[in-house]
Formats: sequence, structure tokens, C-alpha cells
Amino acid sequence: MFKTKFKSILFLRLLRKFLVLIGIFFVVCLVFSFTEQPYRAYHWLGTSKSELKWEPKTIILLGGGGMPSQSNLMRSWYTEKAAKSFPKSKVVVAMPGALSDSLSTPQLMKSELELRGISAERIAFEPEGTNTRSQALKCQGIIKMQDPILLVTSPEHMRRAVLAFKKVGFEKVNALPAFENAAEADFSFTDDELGGNSILIPDVGNNINMRYQMWNHLKYEILIAREMVALTYYKLRGWI
Repeated sequence: MFKTKFKSILFLRLLRKFLVLIGIFFVVCLVFSFTEQPYRAYHWLGTSKSELKWEPKTIILLGGGGMPSQSNLMRSWYTEKAAKSFPKSKVVVAMPGALSDSLSTPQLMKSELELRGISAERIAFEPEGTNTRSQALKCQGIIKMQDPILLVTSPEHMRRAVLAFKKVGFEKVNALPAFENAAEADFSFTDDELGGNSILIPDVGNNINMRYQMWNHLKYEILIAREMVALTYYKLRGWI
């Protein structure tokens, strides 16, 4: 009975310490969300390996979700711009799925590119890779290793993608991170002019940081944390 009680006390102490650490971590994240550091780190992931040194022969659209989804639509938008800037290039949609199914994600991604003016003859598929490493390996079979390529993916994923494709032997890797553009409109307002209840808290109409930027930065922090774990895993596995 004494051992059982001791174990219970030990468990509660460890649980308390764990919850304290979580609380401290959350406070630190919250404080940083009011600074520029989350965006700087997010921007670094997207641009640290992004360059355009060679005219690409192949543009590789790395799939990031279903269709429609924010990530795939953003990447498709940038792929269209790149394909029109380099009209001689081919486009490879790297996304797992059944090509025999017209409603599969890779086929819907192709349809999206066609809607944006990219001819079907220019579009090919890599439908088997299920992570960045396997996509890079599978692309070896359809793209010459010495040919310049252009990767299109989300900013937080760009550094890992470039390093993974270089690791398998692609010699000339360009990168185009699919950053979202900020709206140019002024979203401020005067709270009291909109009616409703008068409450004893500060107005938020002119506080863009509180209404939008802080929350965006918290989102960036989650993306950054996940990507840092992924980069560490890829490094330990020897994939980058």
C-alpha cells in the first residue's frame, strides 16, 4: 500500500511539473506572437534555400492536401505563374492518388492547372510518393537528374523539399515558395459606430495586431515547430 501511495504521489508531481512546463511554453509562444520573430522564422524556411539560378525544364508541383484546399490551390496558383514564365517547361504533379479516377486529388490538381491555362500536354504525374523523400526518389524515374527543376510548395516545407531533392541527386534545384499575399485593404473600424452592446473592454477596431497578426503568428509557430521536427527526423535518417 505504501508503494502504491508513493507511486501516486510521484505521478502527481510529475504531472504537475509537466503541466507547468506546458504553461510556460504556451506563455512563451503567446509572447512571441506579438513580435515579428514567428514570421521571420517562417520566411526563413521559405527562402533560405529558394533560388532561381537555372531555367527549369520541369516544374514540380508538390501536393499538400486534398482538392480544394488552401495549400494545393496556393501551390497551383504559383505553378501557373511559373509555367507561363517558362513556357517550354513541363509540369509534374507530385501527389499520390488513383489516376484512373477523374475525381482523385492529382486529377483535380491537373484540372485546376488546365483551368488556369496550362495545356494538358505539358502535365505529367508522379502519383506514388507519399512523403517528400519518396517523391524525390520517384521523380528520379521521370526526370533527368542533370536537368534543372523548379519545386513549388508551401513556404514552411520549402527548405526540406530542396534538401531532399538534392540529396537523391538532382543537380539543379530551383524553388518557388507559395507565400500568401497580404490584403492591401484597411480593415480597421470604430467599434461604437457599429452599434450593439457597449461593454467595458478596450475597442479592437484599430488593433490589427490583436485581431489578426497575433493569431497568424501563433499559426506560424505551430507550422515552424512541426517543420523543425520533420527536418530533424530527415537529418537523422540521412534524407537531407
